[in-house]
Parts: sequence; C-alpha cells; structure tokens
Amino acid sequence: MSKPHRIGIIGFGRMGRGFVSVMQQSPLWEIAAICDAHAGARQLAAQTVPAARVTDDPDSIFDDPTIDVVGLFTLADARPAQIRKALAANKHILAEKPIAADVKTEWELVHEIEASDRFVTVNIFNRNAWYHKEIQAFIAEGEIGDLAIIRVCHMTPGHMPTEGHEPEGPPFHDCGMHYVDVARWYAKSEYKTWHAQGIRMWNYKDPWWVQVHGTFENGIVFDITQGFVYGHLAAQKTHNCYVDCIGTKGICRMRHDFKNATIECHGVNHTMHKTGLFNDKKLDVMVDVFGRSLHAGKNLGFPTVRDSVIASEMAWRMLEDAIRNEPPVRGHLGELEAILAHRRTLREGYGLPVRPQECPSSPDPIGQPPIACGEDLCGMQEQQKKYPSDWEDPKSNIRGVC
Repeated sequence: MSKPHRIGIIGFGRMGRGFVSVMQQSPLWEIAAICDAHAGARQLAAQTVPAARVTDDPDSIFDDPTIDVVGLFTLADARPAQIRKALAANKHILAEKPIAADVKTEWELVHEIEASDRFVTVNIFNRNAWYHKEIQAFIAEGEIGDLAIIRVCHMTPGHMPTEGHEPEGPPFHDCGMHYVDVARWYAKSEYKTWHAQGIRMWNYKDPWWVQVHGTFENGIVFDITQGFVYGHLAAQKTHNCYVDCIGTKGICRMRHDFKNATIECHGVNHTMHKTGLFNDKKLDVMVDVFGRSLHAGKNLGFPTVRDSVIASEMAWRMLEDAIRNEPPVRGHLGELEAILAHRRTLREGYGLPVRPQECPSSPDPIGQPPIACGEDLCGMQEQQKKYPSDWEDPKSNIRGVC
C-alpha cells in the first residue's frame, strides 16, 4: 500500500475538526501539523492528534518539505494568500468554500491553480452524496425521459445573524451556493436566465430567505429555495429539504431528516426506493476520493475549484438580483432578538453555534473551541455582548452547518 499523505491543517474550527476526525479513520492520511491562532483550539488539537505538531504559525506548515497537502479551513478572506503560498510551496490543497471573499479574486485563483500541476479540491459536498449519484444514474438510464425541471429546497430554523454568515456572505451565498451547484450538476449545463425574490425577515439588513427560478442553456428549468426562516420559535422544530427531478416521462425525488436520506424514483420500467445515512457534510467521502486521486495521479471524482467558483459567482449574482427586486420586510428586530435569546438556551438544534464561556483560551463546555486560525474570538464575544443594540455589521466568526 502507498504511504499516507502528510497533511497540514490550517484552522481547527468546526470544519477543521470535522476533516481531522475523518482523516484519523482513513489509512490514506497522516495529520502532520495543525495550526490555529486560538490557544484553546491548539490545546484541543494537541489532545486530539498527539502525534501532530501544533503551531500558531501557518508559514511553518507551508515551509515544511515533509508535508505534501494543506487543508485550509479558515475564513474566505484568508484563503487567497494561503492558496498562493501552498502553490508556491508545491503542495496540494483541500479547501473550504468559497476560496476568496470576492468573485474577481476567486477567478484569479482558478487560473493560477489550473496553470499549476497541483491537485486542489473544494468542499462542495453535495457532489459526494450517495443519493444524488443514485438519482443521476437512474436519470442516465432514460427512466424519466428528458430531465425538464429541477427543484431544490433547503429551509431550516438554522443560522441567524451574528452566528457565522457575515464573513462569507448572507445565507444564500454561504450556504445556498451548495444548492446552486447541485442544480447545475444535475442539469449538466450553465445558468442562462434567473429571477430572484428575497424577504428581509425580522427587518434584518440582508434577505434571510431567497427563491430563484430560471433556465439553463440546455432548456432545463429550475427553482432553488434557501432560507433559515423556518419556525425558529416553534415548540417543535422542523425543516423542509428536498430535491425533485421531473422528466418528460417520470420523476425522482430526495428527502432527508438530517439523519437519513430517502430517494424515490418512478421510471417507465421500474421504481426505486432507497434509504441510507444522510451523512451531512460527506467529509469521509471527500477525503477518500481526494486521497485516492493523489495516489492515482488523476481526478477520480473530487469537486474542482472551477465548479466551486461558478457556484459562488452564480449565488452572488442571484442574491444581487433578489436585492435589486427590493425584498419586502416582515417582522421586526424584537422578534430576531427573541430568536437569538432562545437559541442561546438550546444545546441541540439546527446549526447552533458553539459558544465559548471565556475569552480568550477556554474551550466550550463540550470541548469544542469554535475558532479557526486567524479568527477573532474576543471580537466575536464583544459583538454578542453588544447585540442587539449594535446592528451595523455584526461579525461573528462562529462557523455552522448548512
């Protein structure tokens, strides 16, 4: 068997910890080093991976000739410089999305990456889902005729303002780009037209719900709905998440409850029902495919940087269209304040942030410091203390789950 890939992790927040966890269970990976600016995160890293070198200096990872892959799990504004340092150091890259805070820089990075011989993948996780692959195979058999309509919906009582989306865009960009990507993946075509409508729920400055409909260049039509506006104060929380693929002869659909996913395909010759683990971020699949691709010297199915940037750009353009269409206001800030106060009392729920009890070095009571390398824990806590009076631009650095 080939030697495992030695990876240096930069950012030991929620996503960094998730990747480390699945890599520890894979023979394809050896975690050589972990970097984080936060002392509590470094302490946890040393406990989690005793054999890894733990540091607060990311350059020590780029400069280490024994490390052949870097994992970049910081915020978007830090990634361009880190990607360029990794390429200059001749290292492969596994990165969170988006790869930059603006589209212009993202496309500059695409061209730089594609001009190199390094393998680079980005976590657009729907492409690693077993249920999407099963549906695509069913469609490819001609069972539903020509694919005509794609409908994607992701609505939960999830992330709220100050809980992690501002650094990488409002929810329709930070989270919605996953659904922009999966619709394009099904269509196997580029977006042609779109019309977006949003709503400024609770009178917040950004639309927290956006719906887009339009066409692809090959004539397939789509609608995408994404929002964290789904009954935050309901006594019993629920969600509405699905993918519908409607053809000229049959249909396929997927539903999930964040534990299991169920697909149901009704074709002209047979019907398929399958249920399996939802596997939220599919990180185990991602690190397996990327690790095997590195050994093989070719892409065995990992998501490309180009695909991630197309999804990011289209999500921004659709969001901009929603804002141009003057999203109406429903509700008031007092309701938002009540929701945030309620979420601070919850230990389980949709996309809850992990909140530290002390600043700067104490981990959260369940042992999960939330901060990735370069993030500002104390600044985030000060924003939480000032909220709800300080509404200019709260910059929470806590990461969450889409």
